[in-house]
Amino acid sequence: MSGSSLKRFSVSMEGDLLSSFDHLVTLRGYENRSEAVRDLVREAIVKQSYNDSEQIIAGSILLFYNHEQRNLLEEMTEVQHDKHDLILATTHFHLDYGSCLELIVVKGKVKEIQELSHQLTSLKGVSYGKFTVAPVEEI
Repeated sequence: MSGSSLKRFSVSMEGDLLSSFDHLVTLRGYENRSEAVRDLVREAIVKQSYNDSEQIIAGSILLFYNHEQRNLLEEMTEVQHDKHDLILATTHFHLDYGSCLELIVVKGKVKEIQELSHQLTSLKGVSYGKFTVAPVEEI
């Protein structure tokens, strides 16, 4: 937090919700509730950044797929070559004989990265895709 000081505020919530939150705080290893709340607020702000399609973001696209799916590898390669300017790196893992995991590190405008993610995750043979992101500018 450059140039700012901590501010205190209070939060009210139902007992059951607070118990569940305290359990989450413990599971994730936070020293206190405030650290957990700060992380939740940061995450909400990052998600809100999706609304600014011109914002520069960095993140990853995680793909699980069956490498035996006809034409899938060629289609994935073609999509990635078409958007090469957004891709910083890729890593490919063989999980078992037929299953692969690919991690694609990306940077660019929100709208362009979302389009790339949608193109890849919607390919036939991709069983699961996840797009994670953070704004490049400090939040």
